[in-house]
Amino acid sequence: MVHTGRSPETGELLHIHDENGRILTVEETGHSGDAPYIAPGMIDIQVNGFAGVDYNSPLTPHDEIARSIEVIRSTGVTRFFPTVITSSNENTTGSLKNLAKAKRELSVGNSMTRFHVEGPWISPVDGPRGAHPVEHVRPATIDEWKQFEDAAEGNIGILTLAPEQEGAIPLIEHIAAEGRVVVALGHCNANTAQIKAAIQAGATMSTHLGNGSHQVLARFPNYIIDQMASDELCAGLIVDGIHLDPNFVKIAVRAKGLDKSILITDAVSPANCPPGIYRIGDLEVELTAENRVELTSSRRLAGSALCMDQGLANLIRFAGISLYQALRMATVNAAVGARLEHRQRFLEPGDLADLILFDHDAASGDIHIRQTICSPLS
Repeated sequence: MVHTGRSPETGELLHIHDENGRILTVEETGHSGDAPYIAPGMIDIQVNGFAGVDYNSPLTPHDEIARSIEVIRSTGVTRFFPTVITSSNENTTGSLKNLAKAKRELSVGNSMTRFHVEGPWISPVDGPRGAHPVEHVRPATIDEWKQFEDAAEGNIGILTLAPEQEGAIPLIEHIAAEGRVVVALGHCNANTAQIKAAIQAGATMSTHLGNGSHQVLARFPNYIIDQMASDELCAGLIVDGIHLDPNFVKIAVRAKGLDKSILITDAVSPANCPPGIYRIGDLEVELTAENRVELTSSRRLAGSALCMDQGLANLIRFAGISLYQALRMATVNAAVGARLEHRQRFLEPGDLADLILFDHDAASGDIHIRQTICSPLS
């Protein structure tokens, strides 16, 4: 099959041939035109739920998970990491088992490329803990990690934890020695030495940098600056204009660089839904008219209602970067940071034939997804 569109990098018309789920050739015609842009499908490495569907419950029906995947694909995402947050061992293992079975059995299940476990080994402190329930925050153990891996059928790709939590460093070392799962730092209250120890142990990512933190921090040092200054860490950024001020996004992209900044949504079940009351596991949340997702009990932010196409448009505006640079943060950088093979280049032969065709209004900055093509391969 041949797919035709404009290159986001050069503006020239491309003919992309795919065969058996992989890109076979990319031909540049030397001409431009009115065709839509073509790019790799976006990768969202942190999605707690979408389209009214919660991934944090063992009881979520598979037909509802399938429906949510179709809606996610309509926003330009071909691969994503369903994310399970801090909860009881029973609920976490049950949710992971449910997602693993859905991945195996659903025709669209291959879009759930790997899973992201966010907690329960995080800071219990108000602020850094975010919306995670304090009653389920606990020390890290290798034994519980193995339970999570077994429940997920080996599909966990990212673990977020706080490096200062008891047992965190030995667990990071254990996971790093196996080499399959990315360890990310998040929801932490760590000092400089603890962050350095986590990096030395094998941590390579920051989860939603700038969020899951105190409202007021010491000028320096602090755990946000320490992570921004650590070249070893790539960083996810929630670019909805709510979680991060636009100026922070610009500064973070400059600090982490164009190759280590990753666009994420941290979307929860109300994403792509009307305002109202929804659930994230045991938590009740409200999607407000201002597109904020808040715990009904405390009005703290509890994830986002962001879609990746909106995040892409915001990233261009906030960071002052090009369409091509922003797309790399939503595709190549995510794949490299999460160690996804066959997605680590931008429209190159051999990569999975995950593609999007879209319009970008240069005046308004808006992105409109016309078509999402997801390779049948995992």
